[in-house]
Amino acid sequence: METRRDFLCGSVVAGTVLAGAAGAAEVATSGTCAAVMRRRIPRTGELVPCIGLGTSRTLDVDPAGDLSGLKAVMQRFFDAGGSVIDSSPMYGRAEAVVGKLLGGLGREDAFFATKVWTDKGREAGVAQMGDSERLMGAARIDLMQIHNLVDYATHLATLREWKAAGRIRYIGATEMKRFDEVERIVREDAIDFIQIPYSMKERAVEQRVLPAARDHGVAVLVMRPFERAGLFDRVEGKPLPEWAKEFDCTSWAQFFLKWVLAHPAVTCPIPATSKVEHLVDNMAAGVGRLPDEALRKRMLEHIGL
Repeated sequence: METRRDFLCGSVVAGTVLAGAAGAAEVATSGTCAAVMRRRIPRTGELVPCIGLGTSRTLDVDPAGDLSGLKAVMQRFFDAGGSVIDSSPMYGRAEAVVGKLLGGLGREDAFFATKVWTDKGREAGVAQMGDSERLMGAARIDLMQIHNLVDYATHLATLREWKAAGRIRYIGATEMKRFDEVERIVREDAIDFIQIPYSMKERAVEQRVLPAARDHGVAVLVMRPFERAGLFDRVEGKPLPEWAKEFDCTSWAQFFLKWVLAHPAVTCPIPATSKVEHLVDNMAAGVGRLPDEALRKRMLEHIGL
């Protein structure tokens, strides 16, 4: 069985029929590799690739340093049909590195997602968001999120103004723990996206948040789909089950990501990586069949969850 490091994108066949649990998606091809499926943003019907790229830790490097390795990661991300790049002022120099990489590649087709993260009031938020546009090289941020609900009411009012003026396209919020509040926001505040942790190990959002998102037409970005590498530790040294072939899975990374993608409320997991082989492996999870509910349960049982 191939390992995460050994996986080659050419091993996945484009156009495989999806399992019923996957929800609406479309499949495309990009170059010699299959491109990831796309999913609809509920508010508008716009299609976005179902695997994105996070930037926490991995892109917090010197923008003036050697970025050749990260440039290769970003190139392969687009080659595989990716576009959703998620960042934040919290992530140090990541926004600046995103801008430098995209400028070097000549890419103008990224879906820019970042965050406002300040408790210093409206004007501090406005200044920070302007900095994010400049650093990322974005003519317009596609998705601006209120990071960890910091000063939520203040920034929400600003984001609504910016969206109405066409300064941003979508409004979102991120949170790692206060899921009762996330559910309330989803039900009452008419935002476009939420970003939450969800993985085979972290499943608290299954009870109320994900159903609310599906019922109220809110797109879901998934942070920590690998439980910060904890899932890899759980299966270290273990072979992938033979029946993983039933949903076109050839690695543990795909096993974990396909389980997340198979939830009908999920729009796009955003795993972060600085390694080309891991990027290619992650993107392959967005190609081919997804497990149905019976297989998802079997997957949990197989790794002791």
